[in-house]
Amino acid sequence: MSKTAIFPGSFDPFTIGHKSIVQRALPLFDKLIIGIGYSSSKKSFFPIDKRKQWIENIFKDEPKIEVQTYQGLTVDFCKTNDANYIVRGIRNFTDFDYEQLIAQMNKNLNPSLETVFLLTLPEHSSVTSTVVRDIIIHGGNADMFLPVEIDWKNHIQL
Repeated sequence: MSKTAIFPGSFDPFTIGHKSIVQRALPLFDKLIIGIGYSSSKKSFFPIDKRKQWIENIFKDEPKIEVQTYQGLTVDFCKTNDANYIVRGIRNFTDFDYEQLIAQMNKNLNPSLETVFLLTLPEHSSVTSTVVRDIIIHGGNADMFLPVEIDWKNHIQL
């Protein structure tokens, strides 16, 4: 049986911390699907098609990685893709408290689903998509927090 995992998130934008989690999770699974979740009622900072393109470009040489967009519950997305694992990065206690709650709810909805937590590397523990967006909104340079493949300067939706 193949071990397929989903790494879900809005990835608005996809940061160096996200990239690190993907690279570290990759040896654990046969296939890793980066699932970009979205809601039509929520305004995105970067267009979802651009986020998908960036992530595909980052991992273009990795055959075990697939990038998809989805709407709705992550457990349903997992079921659609025959994935029994969810990968989540943990930066701090606040992340853990929130992620533990979500993992337990996902387990209630799908008992065969396991959540795998990976601790963020110390050098990425302060990097969040929210902070990166704030840097960009206020005219700062976010390059050091984003993979080089992300050409963010021409794709902001304010």
